[in-house]
Amino acid sequence: QVQLVESGGGLVKPGGSLRLSCVASGSILRVFAMGWYRQAPGKQRELVATITSGEVGKINYADSVKGRFTISMDNARNTVYLQMNSLRPEDTAVYYCNANLITTATTGDFWGQGTQVTVSS
Repeated sequence: QVQLVESGGGLVKPGGSLRLSCVASGSILRVFAMGWYRQAPGKQRELVATITSGEVGKINYADSVKGRFTISMDNARNTVYLQMNSLRPEDTAVYYCNANLITTATTGDFWGQGTQVTVSS
């Protein structure tokens, strides 16, 4: 099976920074793309950023995080990172890692358990 394990969440003051990491492990044959989504209380889960695998990954950001967040991927380690700078209270949410990949048994999307990010003074 596949496991996605996130780390790096926590409490930070407005204007601060955090770096999230997510490692995908298991019977993975190939990762096509990885990304980050978030869900704030009472709101739907929304896309934050995605990146495709390969030498030059195609990157997509939500408008609300452009210029503040940076997504990157270590293809060899099936790991995706999210560097979050200039954090705002509205960035407070549970952040979920997503991977679109193929295993020895199936193909599809897999999700992590989520990591809490709280931006508050």
